Amino acid sequence: MLDSSPVPGTGGPRSEPARRAILGAARAIFAERGYDGTTIRAVAAQAGLDGSMVMRYFGSKAGLFAAAVTLDLQVPDLSLVPAGRRGESLVRHFIGRWEDPVRGQDMIALMRTAVTSETVAAQLHAVLGQLVTEPIAALGDGPGDGTDDGQAAVRGSFIAAQLLGVGFCRYILRLEPLASLPAEDVAAAVAPSVEHYLTGTGG
Repeated sequence: MLDSSPVPGTGGPRSEPARRAILGAARAIFAERGYDGTTIRAVAAQAGLDGSMVMRYFGSKAGLFAAAVTLDLQVPDLSLVPAGRRGESLVRHFIGRWEDPVRGQDMIALMRTAVTSETVAAQLHAVLGQLVTEPIAALGDGPGDGTDDGQAAVRGSFIAAQLLGVGFCRYILRLEPLASLPAEDVAAAVAPSVEHYLTGTGG
């Protein structure tokens, strides 16, 4: 079955095969060599493309890294989730991604690198905007009169802080007892706060 999920990077449908090839090569090389040891030239060579194509579609190594490690981070369509359960859905999605024994390492690597690289941090901001802020704005159910209150970016930043804070403390710092709690317990504890930022209700 063909993968119909959106492909990160700039460019239209005709460039999707090239972008998929670049991202596949990038994930393999980043995993083998780490961020500092990976070069655009090496990624391009493995993908069978010119290095200028990598830069055209992803802008920089930081942009390529952020796109590669979040390629399959497909946030659920919150508009399809019943009101009052959207915060829980979002939290469970992110925790499930971190808990994945293979894919979770991508997000952990992204967070570790973003702490020490301003360019990667900027790319992470952009990714979170696409994955958190834009879906919140599309819901149009912010606190107030039932429509988006024009502060989706503010609410999205609080949600991102909650999610990244949990991820950093649980999976990188290994802060106890948070690191050893069952994933279900973590999701249940964090979900009310995220629901509050989404709608002005909840914990």
